[in-house]
Amino acid sequence: MLGKIATIAAVAAGGMILSKQLRKSRESGKTTIEESIEVNVPVSATYNQWTQFEDFPKFMKDVCEVRQLDDTHLHWRAEIAGKEEEWDAEITEQIPDQRIAWRSTSGAEHTGVVTFHKISDSTTRIMVQIDYSPKGFMEGLGDALEAVKMQVRGDLQRFKEFLETRGSETGGWRGSVAQH
Repeated sequence: MLGKIATIAAVAAGGMILSKQLRKSRESGKTTIEESIEVNVPVSATYNQWTQFEDFPKFMKDVCEVRQLDDTHLHWRAEIAGKEEEWDAEITEQIPDQRIAWRSTSGAEHTGVVTFHKISDSTTRIMVQIDYSPKGFMEGLGDALEAVKMQVRGDLQRFKEFLETRGSETGGWRGSVAQH
C-alpha cells in the first residue's frame, strides 16, 4: 500500500513539474539552451570541422541533410518530434577560431551561436547557445521535457567523438562573415 502511495505521489509531482515547464514555455514563447563540451583537438581543427556543415548528419542524430547553398546560407532537413522538417538558415557572423552565429530564415524561428575557446594547444571548449520558439503541442512537450537540451548535449558528445577519433578535420572554411 505504501509503495502505491509513493508511486502516485511521484507521478503527481512529475505532472506538476511538467505542467510548470509547459506554462513557462508558453508564457515566454522562447527557450534558450546553453551547452558546452571540451574536445581534445586544437581550436583551429575544432573550428574547421564545425564549418563543414554538410558533415553535420554524421554526428547530429536527427539531422538528415545540410546543404550549403553559398558562404552564408544553409538548407536543413531533419526529423523533429517524429516529423520531417525543412528550413533555411543564414550565417550572420563568422570569425575563424572564435565564433559562428546564425538565424533561421524559414521554418521554426531560432537563432544561435557556437564559440570556440582555446584551453590548451590540444584542447578546445565549444559553447553552444540556441534560442528557439517551440511550435505546436509536441514541440512544446519536448521542450518541457528538455528533449532539445538533451539532443544538443548528445550532438556535442558525438561531435567530440567524431573529431577525436579522426584526429583531424575533414575540411575547413577560414573566411569571415560580418553582420549586415
